[in-house]
Amino acid sequence: MLSASGLLAGKVVVVSGVGPALGRSIAVQSAAAGAKVVLAARTLERLETVATEIRDRGGIALAVPTDLTDVDSIASLAETALAEFGAVDALVNNAFVQPAQVPLLEADMASIQSGIDINMLAALNVTRALAPALIASQGSIVMVNSMVLRNQLPGFGAYRVMKAGLLAIARSLSVELGPKGVRVNSVAPGYIWADSVKNMFDKKAAERGVDPRVIYDEIAAGTDLRRLPEPDDIANAVVFLGSEFARAITGQCLDVNCGHTHH
Repeated sequence: MLSASGLLAGKVVVVSGVGPALGRSIAVQSAAAGAKVVLAARTLERLETVATEIRDRGGIALAVPTDLTDVDSIASLAETALAEFGAVDALVNNAFVQPAQVPLLEADMASIQSGIDINMLAALNVTRALAPALIASQGSIVMVNSMVLRNQLPGFGAYRVMKAGLLAIARSLSVELGPKGVRVNSVAPGYIWADSVKNMFDKKAAERGVDPRVIYDEIAAGTDLRRLPEPDDIANAVVFLGSEFARAITGQCLDVNCGHTHH
């Protein structure tokens, strides 16, 4: 495993949307790079599992149950992080929900609105709450986006709209916060080789009566590296963008998809 030891030494990183795959990897890799990590998501048990893993590795982690669709809960997250650590140096907005894969013209409007609340507005509201702290620390924001920005896969229309909106938010915040010393970038993963994609490939394989490896190889054949990125691959890019090694990078979207699309 690659090590980014020291890259975030002395930094405080808030990760919103901590789940069992990418969110966990971002939190763990940030801690491995030397950061004190604040974990935010709705489920305390999930947060504590990741926090315990970080502590067992010698890191520092604080679990803060947060409803990322509620501005009061987000305000409490910001207050708790600052009360515990006194500063916030980086924010990673990773919360997302993927809508049903149906044509955009047939998508349920309530589902679209719910998706917008998580995929777009949650990131904006968390950033608003932490903006003063990030300005004070001359910090960094990373938005986790998606390869749907680039590809033409059918059935992802609603998700593509939400992620395009998130990209616009990131670019706008870069313009607004850049003069105040805060960098804002995005990372756009491709298929992430973790449980949700593995389950999807298993389902496709069962439907066709083939081994799941056949599905993997078919998808991976569309990438330049002939493999799919793993959670740590994306997390490492996030750590880089949050570090001083990326001090001249802002307003950018870094695609991490093993060459599945070019940009």
